[in-house]
Amino acid sequence: MHLPPFPGRALRARRTLRAYAELVRAPAAATVPGDVLAGALASGRGAGPRTLGLAGSSVCLYWAGMALNDWADRELDAAERPERPLPSGRIRPGAALAAAAGLTAAGLGLAALAGGRRTVLRRTLPLAAAVWAYDLGAKQTPLGPAVMAAARALDVLHGTGPGPARPALGPAAAVGVHTLALTRLSRHEVAGAPPHEAALTLAASAATAAAALTRGAAAPAARPGGAARPLGFRAGAGGTARTARTARTAQAAALAVYAAGYGPALARAVRHPAAPEVRRAVGAGIHALLPLQAALAARAGAPGLAVPLAATLPLVRGLARKVSST
Repeated sequence: MHLPPFPGRALRARRTLRAYAELVRAPAAATVPGDVLAGALASGRGAGPRTLGLAGSSVCLYWAGMALNDWADRELDAAERPERPLPSGRIRPGAALAAAAGLTAAGLGLAALAGGRRTVLRRTLPLAAAVWAYDLGAKQTPLGPAVMAAARALDVLHGTGPGPARPALGPAAAVGVHTLALTRLSRHEVAGAPPHEAALTLAASAATAAAALTRGAAAPAARPGGAARPLGFRAGAGGTARTARTARTAQAAALAVYAAGYGPALARAVRHPAAPEVRRAVGAGIHALLPLQAALAARAGAPGLAVPLAATLPLVRGLARKVSST
């Protein structure tokens, strides 16, 4: 029986799509919009269409960084991770570099549409520069973790758009500390980590939770110009008091999820710092950004947004079993 050629082309297309999903660590991008949302809520911008546009811009830049990472590490991955898309031959190096450039351009374009020229110059370009600087040079230096932490903190500040960054510095610092420790630990995914490294990461996660627990604005007002108030905000003294109580409850619950999902993985890495446990701890740390962002959203007075952020965690974990986040 002669079968038409289409099924073969469809199979090849599916394989190519999966290879690109692995290249950009597609599921891990679900941890990115919460950064932007945390920054937007802290600055009182709300979760309107412009914030969502900036979140889409950050996702594009995240995927660009992942593609660029594999392009820059293609020779190292050939020895240490030959199953990755480039060393396995599923994606050509030139195609990976083109994907990184195209996704960066898309990120800048979305930011221009959502926030205008001022946002691109003050927020998006520094974020894109940090991503490219990390992958093309800083990653292999002692400054690598700090540059990655700066990139993630800039992602939080991305949510402030053209407005002042100062209100979002607290959330940016919390995400940055988490990322700094996680990036240091991720350097030991192949050969295993010294016990003290996992212990330092555990201590940093505790400091991050403490920073996220510090009291923020219970219900930031909308900025002039019609920015939406955060979900969960109620006008009036009674509504504000109820929202504050709900926000504190949601904040504590989100931080409990953060600790329960990340703490045990780090504790196992402290006891057995071999490569498999380190990789599991790094994966848990990437996913732990979601409840951390949920806590920051609640801290800003938006418990209604904290719930869907935290609820995304099981979905991301399930997708990570199909496409690795590391």
